[in-house]
Amino acid sequence: MNEPRDLPGLPRDDGGPVFRAPWQAQAFALALALHQRGLFTWPEWAHALAQRIQASPAQAGEDPGDAYYRQWLEALEGMVAAKGASSAAELQRYRQAWDHAADRTPHGQPIELRPGDFEAD
Repeated sequence: MNEPRDLPGLPRDDGGPVFRAPWQAQAFALALALHQRGLFTWPEWAHALAQRIQASPAQAGEDPGDAYYRQWLEALEGMVAAKGASSAAELQRYRQAWDHAADRTPHGQPIELRPGDFEAD
């Protein structure tokens, strides 16, 4: 397994992967970039993703594509922490900062991190 098209469950159409939101495309691209830079092999990634899908199935009412990319992001965060490229604590710190930034950003506007986002609860 060495191509994204080989991943079971990947939402796609005839043109390739399908993304319902920009963050899904960004998470997909980040995983590919980290693989290309040698952080993990494709079999390692496929295994991590399969484990995450099994451990965190789609929630009631959750769109299957949204569930897949949520699982993708969770697997990516776990892989990054396991490989020492970041820590679970650092990832949590950034997740909270992004949540704070999203909460203060008007709908339809780009979300940007500010130093104060890291100080918010």
